[in-house]
Amino acid sequence: MTKTNKIFNLEDRATRFSEEAILLAKSLKRDVVNTPLISQFVRAATSIGANYYEANGASSKKDFKNKIYICKKEARETKYWLQLIAKNNSEKQETCRNLWKECQELTLIFSKIILTLERKSN
Repeated sequence: MTKTNKIFNLEDRATRFSEEAILLAKSLKRDVVNTPLISQFVRAATSIGANYYEANGASSKKDFKNKIYICKKEARETKYWLQLIAKNNSEKQETCRNLWKECQELTLIFSKIILTLERKSN
């Protein structure tokens, strides 16, 4: 697989994750607790893919690395919101668990990219 294909596949994966997050958000009841959780969750979850797309268009290696750090940070934040949503919406726990697992995998991928970049710079 070429480098271009790997980038495309991760872009596609991040986009699919965002789409699934939006579907979950749309399925949740709106109440005083859920409304702010949903808003924060959607912002963090969709930011992962947006920042990865930006990273691939980065103007420098430093810019690329910074965007990847943001991807990792947003993925970690997304896991937090998923935990709270699952706790407040027991009927959605399985969906939240599946999204959490995918988000964890994305976190590990971004961590590996960062580690590789740091090794190359030393």
